[in-house]
Amino acid sequence: MADSREHVLPGTRGPISAREWPAERPGYVALVVHGYGEHVGRYEQVAEVLVRHGAAVFGSDHMGHGRSAGERVLIEDFEDVVTDVHTVAAFARAARPALPVVMIGHSMGGLIAARYAQRYGDTLAALVLSGPVIGAWELPGRLLALDEIPDIPVSPAALSRDPAVGAAYAADPLVWHGPMKRPTAQAFVRTLETVSRGGDVGTLPLLWLHGEDDRLVPLAGSRAGVEALSGGRLTERIRPGARHEVFHETDRERVFADVTRFLDEVLTS
Repeated sequence: MADSREHVLPGTRGPISAREWPAERPGYVALVVHGYGEHVGRYEQVAEVLVRHGAAVFGSDHMGHGRSAGERVLIEDFEDVVTDVHTVAAFARAARPALPVVMIGHSMGGLIAARYAQRYGDTLAALVLSGPVIGAWELPGRLLALDEIPDIPVSPAALSRDPAVGAAYAADPLVWHGPMKRPTAQAFVRTLETVSRGGDVGTLPLLWLHGEDDRLVPLAGSRAGVEALSGGRLTERIRPGARHEVFHETDRERVFADVTRFLDEVLTS
């Protein structure tokens, strides 16, 4: 397990809990943006891989998630979350000035990272999206059509073919296992539309990772959004048989190799 440090930073809706995985002589900064209902502590193995590759890694728990302030999983405006991520990025740049910065966003974190790239893309050297909520994602609209959002938790089996991943997720006290809040579902719908209208990210290199058997954020729905977001420098890696969390899949080592190979190409070009 890589050494890490905890920080508390000011957020738009209260303090946010941030984590740093330092490297002795890093060549770049990696910002990890986690998904819905989880927390950045679930990215320990991703951070270890990136630190070995030469990154100083930073990430935070979004408002209402993990150890950060706020009502659990309540996000009324994703623009505030993007601003909070920008605060973490500024903290990382102050700690490691003059290094290129790459952003890695998973699921809801992919939506946040996509919007971040639209707002602050000139500060990034590369963008990695894993199973991103982008394009056509039907779940929040379906939930909002109901009089009451059902209390149906995410199925641990939908995350990975590795049963240990699902078991750890189900037992994690910092993971939300309840229903989605209506304001959060409404914010998802608005932000999907905002990103769709927000234009592409120009020459920013983009790596898209997705599980072929992702039933939480289906591949086909994300494709249109990713292709519209890319300004032409798109690399895609679709993992056969993989479910939603490719970083926790049974072939995760191949996924990590895809990421580090992509970053090598970007950072040395």
